[in-house]
Order: sequence, then C-alpha cells, then structure tokens
Amino acid sequence: MSDPYNTYVDHVQPARPVAAVAAPAAKPVDLVSRLDVSDAWKRKFRLIEKAGGPDLSDARKLQSGERRAIGFNFLAFFFGPLYFLAKGLWRPALMYSILAIALGVLLEILSKGRLSHGVGYGFAAVYAMRADLLYYRKVVLGEMSWF
Repeated sequence: MSDPYNTYVDHVQPARPVAAVAAPAAKPVDLVSRLDVSDAWKRKFRLIEKAGGPDLSDARKLQSGERRAIGFNFLAFFFGPLYFLAKGLWRPALMYSILAIALGVLLEILSKGRLSHGVGYGFAAVYAMRADLLYYRKVVLGEMSWF
C-alpha cells in the first residue's frame, strides 16, 4: 500500500541533470565605435573605459601618458566656459562660472586681491581636469551633470 502523503514513488527514477548547453559567447559591444565623434575622442573614451569609467577607479592600470591624455584638456584650460559651451556642457559651465565669480568677488570684498587672481587659474585647472570626464558622461552614458 502506498502512502498518499508521500510524493516520492519507489519505482520512479530521479531525473538526471541535463547538461547545460552553453550559448556561444557574444562579442562585447563597442559602443564607442558607434559614436559620432572624432577618432581622438574615441581614443579618450576608450581610455576612460579602461580606467574604470568616469570615476577612474582603475586609473593606476594606465600608463602615465594615457593618464595625462584623459587627465588634462589644454583647450578647456585656456578657453574654460567657452569650450564647455561648444561641447554642450552648459550646466557645468554655468555652475563653475558662478562659483568662480562669487569666490572672486568675495575675495575682493575681503581685500584679498592677489588670491582672487588665483581663483581664475584654479578654475581654469578645474575646467581642464573635468572636461574629458564630463564629455564622456554626456556622449557615452547620456548623463548631464551639474559638476
């Protein structure tokens, strides 16, 4: 006699595991090659991806020349907000300009004129160091950041 509460039947063999058939490995999609930007920007975007994305978590894996290529943009240093506007980065151009003007005016009010000149150079360096990463976020990731 069989037990109605026991679902295992003695004469039924347990199912054998079926070997999983692995799907052929798909090639990783290179989104950068499909972008409508120059080859120089594609090289920079690939270096940023190699460095771990916009947070540059793996930047130490890059050679020093590669780190310099994505770490400082000379056009952004010399033209600052105009360069950002030309690249469509109006939000950070607006924010950095407002911050630079406010800090410069504050230092002038406090009679620290020499320091207010340094603010201009400091923000020029900020423009230069942030330009490539912000443009990567805009073009590749589709994000528009304020900073």
